[in-house]
Order: sequence, then structure tokens, then C-alpha cells
Amino acid sequence: MFELFKQKSEKEKLNAKYKKLMAEAHRLSQTDRKAGDAKMAEAIEVLNQLEKIG
Repeated sequence: MFELFKQKSEKEKLNAKYKKLMAEAHRLSQTDRKAGDAKMAEAIEVLNQLEKIG
């Protein structure tokens, strides 16, 4: 019941952002390679932040 109000940790937020960016990068890579590569770079930055957190 209390999980409804539980806030996400920084790691959970970054993980969700990474998954979203990867999905968008994949979608864009099929039509616009340059935009897909840019999204992939953003996803890699988020992944690096995740690795710093541990």
C-alpha cells in the first residue's frame, strides 16, 4: 500500500531514462541515423552516470 507513494531513487530514475533513450535511439536509427546516434550518445552519458552511482 505504501509503495504507491514511494519515490524512485536516483538509480531507478536514471535506469528508466536510459531505457527510454535506448528505445528512442533504436526507433530513430531506422529513419534518421544521425538523430539515432545522438540519442545513443545521450543514453551512454546516462549509463556512465549509473555506473558512477554503483
